[in-house]
Parts: sequence; C-alpha cells; structure tokens
Amino acid sequence: MSNLHEYKYENKKDDFYYRETKFSATPLACHPHLHSHIELGILLEGKTDITIDSKKYTLEAGDMFVCFPNQVHGFKTLEKEYYILFIFNPEIISEFSNLFFTKLPKTGIIRNAAENSELRDIIQLLANTYRSSDTHKTLAVKGYLLILFSKILEELELNDIQSGDIKLIGAILNYCSKNYNQPLSLSILERELHISKFYISHTLSNKLHISFNDYINSLRIMNACKLLQSTKKSVTEISEAVGFNTLRTFNRAFIKHTGTTPSKYRTQKSPLKNSSLPL
Repeated sequence: MSNLHEYKYENKKDDFYYRETKFSATPLACHPHLHSHIELGILLEGKTDITIDSKKYTLEAGDMFVCFPNQVHGFKTLEKEYYILFIFNPEIISEFSNLFFTKLPKTGIIRNAAENSELRDIIQLLANTYRSSDTHKTLAVKGYLLILFSKILEELELNDIQSGDIKLIGAILNYCSKNYNQPLSLSILERELHISKFYISHTLSNKLHISFNDYINSLRIMNACKLLQSTKKSVTEISEAVGFNTLRTFNRAFIKHTGTTPSKYRTQKSPLKNSSLPL
C-alpha cells in the first residue's frame, strides 16, 4: 500500500468544471489527490507523467486520461502542455453512475484519442457548449457527456472492483459516495466493510485531513446543491432526500460548506455557473 499521507481528499462543491489551457498558463502538475468526481482530460500537445492508483504512465500529445471517483491521481509536467480538462459529478450522467462505483479502468489511459474524430469532436462540442450562454446548456452538457462516455467506455478495459484491487481508503469513500443519503456512522461502516471504525476515523482525519462527519456532509451538500438547481423540491424535501435528520442540521451544514443558505443558493446560483475548482 502506498503512503496515505501523500494523498489529499478534495471536496468538489460544483457539479461541473472545464478548463482549456495552452502552454504558458496553468500546468496539469499537482500532488496526488482524490475526490468523488470524475476527472478526464486530453493532452493536445506536450508531455506529462500521470499516476493513477500508484501506477505511473507518460501522456504524450493526443492521449486521453480518465479517473473514476475516488481514484488517487496526480500529475508531473514534463513539457509545457496544451490540454482540455473536465471534472464533474458522476450523477450528471446517472445512467452510468453504478458502473463508476463498481468497476475500475485497467489503465484509464486512451492512447492517440485525438486521432479518433468522434471523441475529438464531442470534446470540442462539450467545451463550446459549456462556454456558451445557452439557457438549455445544462441539458446539452449532460447529453454530450453521455455520448462522450459511451465512446470512452468502448475504449477502456474495465475490471470489477475486488477488495484486493483497491486500497481500503477507496472502499471507504466508494461506500460513502453510494450511501450518503442513508443513515451513516463509523459503526455502520465498520459492520458493512469489515474495517475498524478507528482505522476509518484515523484515515479520514489524519491522512485525508477531513473528519468523517465533514466528509459525509460534503457529499450530502454537493447533491443538495444539484437538487436546488435542477428541481422544484422544497428545502425540507431536499434536506430529507440527501440524508439529514433535521432541517436545522441541514441549514447549518449547508452554510458551513457553501457560505450561504439553501434558499439564497437556489436564488443566486445558476446551473453550471462558471467557477473554479482547484486541482
């Protein structure tokens, strides 16, 4: 097992993020990290080392990478890059969400993806749509992501997740990601995963620098934000749907994670509003 202290858990508050960067701008380089979103990108020019779950690959111009939720990944820039990057909540394309938490790519690398005209065109359409002011772009983004992943999954070899295939931290985070709207406690995870609750608590707080309660609340608030933007459900209904026992607890957690109340968030936040998600 790799050293867990090298990993950082990142709480992605927004459903979708896009970045296209050429040469002198922001490089891909970053320390190993993990999050509950999907991260994919295509390297158009340059060269970069990528590590996914302790396996190292070198990305050349034209290559694509895909990291499933809670896969540890990091980058080391070798030559100045020109790349397109997407990070998004897997629930946007919920048709594939079960697959994202039950299987893992054998490598997560698609060599010479830029030579596949279908992949290249869909990526460009997705980027153009996200940059547009189209009032229906939320649905368009979802549609392009569905098409994109139907093509990507044809190129990837997927394996079932087995207990010996991923680190215990991955098992913990995957279980929480799939069950965030159910009653969750360290004792429940201990029973379901056969992992000591003291190990779970220690790993989250001391290795990933987040407490168990904050991690669960971050998942719940992330999905509450999505419901506030995409449905007409009341705040109380959304609070219950994402797993909070009381409206007061929901409001307190929501303010802590977003800096505003659920009602103000619904009023001010437009769907897929452009915002920064640090790597």
